[in-house]
Amino acid sequence: MSSATSAGRTLPGDPPPEGAPPGGRRAIAVWGIGVSVYFVAVIFRTSLGVAGLDAADRFHVNASALSTFSILQLLVYAGMQIPVGLLVDRLGTKKVLGIGVVLFTVGQLGFAFSPSYGMALASRAMLGCGDAMTFISVLRLGSRWFPARRGPMVAQLAGLVGMAGNLVSTLVLARLLHGIGWTAAFAGSALAGVVVLVLLLLFLKDHPEGHEPEPMRHQGAAYVRRQIVTSWREPGTRLGLWVHFTTQFPAMVFLLLWGMPFLVEAQGLTRETASGLLTLVVLSNMAVGLVYGQIIARHHAARLPLALGTVGATAALWAATLAYPADRAPMWLLVVLCTVLGACGPASMIGFDFARPANPPERQGTASGITNMGGFVASMTTLFAVGVLLDATGDDYAVAFSSVFVLQAVGLSQILRLRKRAARRERERLDASRVETVHVPV
Repeated sequence: MSSATSAGRTLPGDPPPEGAPPGGRRAIAVWGIGVSVYFVAVIFRTSLGVAGLDAADRFHVNASALSTFSILQLLVYAGMQIPVGLLVDRLGTKKVLGIGVVLFTVGQLGFAFSPSYGMALASRAMLGCGDAMTFISVLRLGSRWFPARRGPMVAQLAGLVGMAGNLVSTLVLARLLHGIGWTAAFAGSALAGVVVLVLLLLFLKDHPEGHEPEPMRHQGAAYVRRQIVTSWREPGTRLGLWVHFTTQFPAMVFLLLWGMPFLVEAQGLTRETASGLLTLVVLSNMAVGLVYGQIIARHHAARLPLALGTVGATAALWAATLAYPADRAPMWLLVVLCTVLGACGPASMIGFDFARPANPPERQGTASGITNMGGFVASMTTLFAVGVLLDATGDDYAVAFSSVFVLQAVGLSQILRLRKRAARRERERLDASRVETVHVPV
């Protein structure tokens, strides 16, 4: 098999290399089970976004303490990414996903019955730990069941299904919360975790028959250090991290916690109207994800322009909204803002399209874990900054949300610094693979 396959990189339109995963209906079915686990994890992850105001009343906390729920959850999530990547490379998808389902289901159930702020925090931390094991596992599952040329579309589809989970939180869980109450809504949603665990145990397989990965050796501390260091040294891995860092967090912060309070308290909207705008973010994400996936699959050079364009559009719309001369932004501007925020999730997936071709299959989990840390570190930082600034300024959302621009500037500087180095390294790997394909008989 050529090194093009080993690097996980083929050109659009190339035939699949010999020995590549076959794809097909069975691949879709198995991958669908993995994605269903991610779908449920996102429902649980974003459930606090529609319950933020209720949580503040239930646990009698201010904005900073409320943001601690999401900050702790994302801190655990981000901190787990490299360990999860190593675990996926070592143990395989099924075992890691199984552990993840158990953890995030117990966490959601614990959150339903928590009588105190401390127990609720512990439950969100457990949920974040389980959630952290899902997306990297789903990416690895896709790379094991589909040819490499399908990678961008498979990754975008996984992100799209995750956003569908966000849609369930916004539309279904929000109504349940105000219909049947806190405990019944969160405990009832935990049943979805039991369902996907049964499906996973019965039907999920790590790889197609005949495509078993090579057995891994030397899995001690030296192996762990080598996996992390070698992945990090690749400019494509670091560029992927910073693309993910810069693109994901504006929408994540909005959906995960601060969107509903901003729209209700700062913009004077009803909860129903605010929920509609949060839904618009999710629907836009799903539509843009399909478009971005198709574009990148056909035109690999479009990766960076799409990412940078999304960052620029997001910054421009936030600036227009926060600096609007009247007390409240008009509805049309809020609609455009939420539509553009929907592009942040698909743009963050582009980070994996830089990390994937930079690393061989045995490092895909580790490299993906490093990349996936980016957006969640940025989200965690911004969640904290918004909460602190709201308390410090007497709920001045314009000042609090200005922290978005600081994080975008940091990420953009790193993207511009790494882009040429990553492109040069990727061309070198591709040229080497072409030479090997020509000169080495298969």
